[in-house]
Amino acid sequence: MGSDDANTILRMASLATPMALRVAVTLGLPDRLRGDGADVEDLAADLGVAPVPLGLLLEHLTTLGFFERTAAGYRTTGYGEHLCGDTLTSVLLNLDTAGGRAELAFVELLHSVTTGDAGYDRRYGRNFWADLAAHPPLRESFDRQMAHRLRAEAPQVAAGHDWSRFATVVDVGGGPGTLLAAILAAHPGTRGRLVDLDVSAAARTFAALGLEDRASAVAGSFFDPLPARADAYLLCDILHDWDDERAGRILACCVEAARPAGRILVVESVGGRRARTDMDLAMLVIFGGRERRVSEFEALASARGLVLDAVTDVSEGRSLLEFRIV
Repeated sequence: MGSDDANTILRMASLATPMALRVAVTLGLPDRLRGDGADVEDLAADLGVAPVPLGLLLEHLTTLGFFERTAAGYRTTGYGEHLCGDTLTSVLLNLDTAGGRAELAFVELLHSVTTGDAGYDRRYGRNFWADLAAHPPLRESFDRQMAHRLRAEAPQVAAGHDWSRFATVVDVGGGPGTLLAAILAAHPGTRGRLVDLDVSAAARTFAALGLEDRASAVAGSFFDPLPARADAYLLCDILHDWDDERAGRILACCVEAARPAGRILVVESVGGRRARTDMDLAMLVIFGGRERRVSEFEALASARGLVLDAVTDVSEGRSLLEFRIV
């Protein structure tokens, strides 16, 4: 292996840049340095941090094009603007949000690979969901993260399947209600109910879109009995967060609640189809889960009395697997 290859590998493995970006976003530097920019000393005083280390951080990110030097100090470039505002990028990189905090569990990847267990639990002393429950700001940031993730794809999912076949849809673990709202907006004859531990964000979503007459939200866990006798039970980005035993329990709860002719609809990134390999590792280290392949979904579902009827790619990153009860 030549020195160029070795240097490329070392740059690829370096943690300096990913952590520098996260620290910059957490400190709000891209937003603070928009426009005319600011002097490092003034910025450090405003933030209550040491000026010399702050200058080191800005200098490194300047070499990568996120900031540029000016007569006044540093300012955010057009490229760096992608780190500004309330975007999915900023939500995921901010170390004070659920997404940013979760990614630090990658330091426990060796533990997860050797045991199959989540690294998050090992790093923080409790699992991701217990952490959200203990820290309401983390829960709020997670809801924003999921709303951002689904905002672009929700209309595609709503248009990519014939939801009008179902008079009633239960969105299991539907978070802020972004996807269910899109489905109901596209299919006026369908009614929906959302179940999640915290449904305040979903209630606001439905109210803002004038869907209160067709959408409701009820607090509850998907490990407990679900609203009964709906035509379809929707699981979007749920099963990949859990190992096979608990993912199977979630499916079983849906089967127990559904009508005899009910359908279970799983919307996720599917391994070998639309899933990214880095997300596979993220699901492992954060949750002890993974992006399952179609055959793995079939095996998981068949043990709960379900048969796969169809797989449809419904958005750029997600597929829909439709299961019927045997």
